[in-house]
Amino acid sequence: MTMIMLVDDSRTILMSLTSVLTKAGYRVETAGNGSEALGKVTAGLRPNLIISDVNMPVMDGITFAREARGVPGMRFTPILMLTTESEQSKRTAAKQAGATGWLVKPVAPDQLLTVIKQILPGA
Repeated sequence: MTMIMLVDDSRTILMSLTSVLTKAGYRVETAGNGSEALGKVTAGLRPNLIISDVNMPVMDGITFAREARGVPGMRFTPILMLTTESEQSKRTAAKQAGATGWLVKPVAPDQLLTVIKQILPGA
C-alpha cells in the first residue's frame, strides 16, 4: 500500500488530510514538524511521498527537505510543499532544498489527489 507522510504543525490540517488520503486508499504517517519527520525517515520509514508544510516550529519544511535528501533511500522520494506561502523566493529555496512541487493552502481534496496521482502513477 502506498504510504504518504504528512508533516504539519497544525493538528487540524493533519486530521483533515489524513481523512482525505485514507479514504482514497493511502496509508498515512504523520509528523508535527520537520525534526520529528526527519527522525522517522532516519529510523527507516520510507514513505512513497512526503507532503510538508513550510512554516513549522523546531524545523521548517525547507530544512527538512534538504536534510531528508541526505538520508539513504530518500534521495528520489517526492516531497511536496503544502503551505500558505506563495513567495517566489520561498519556492526557489524549496526547490533548491529538493522539493518536487508546491501547493498553496487551502488545497481542495480532488486537486490534492490529482497531484498525487501525477507524482505517483499507479498508486
